[in-house]
Amino acid sequence: MTRTDLALDILQQALLVALQLSIPILLVMLVVGIVVSLIQALTHLQDPTLTFVPKILAVAMAMLLLMPLLLGWATDFTREMIQASSTALGGG
Repeated sequence: MTRTDLALDILQQALLVALQLSIPILLVMLVVGIVVSLIQALTHLQDPTLTFVPKILAVAMAMLLLMPLLLGWATDFTREMIQASSTALGGG
């Protein structure tokens, strides 16, 4: 494997991990946004703060609950990249 192939492989893995880490939080924001929009449409309440506060609270709660899982994914990726770099540089 050439250095260019290795660099592209590392970049691809980094992008996949970034996507993997962001999807749960984005899904929480999407669901809360749809629910709040539905409530606003049903009640004709159009307060701008009503859209932001529930999303912020839901994302904070999701991050607290998912933090061990997200940190595990990030740690696994970091460990794999350190091992790959030491192998690629001839360290072991």
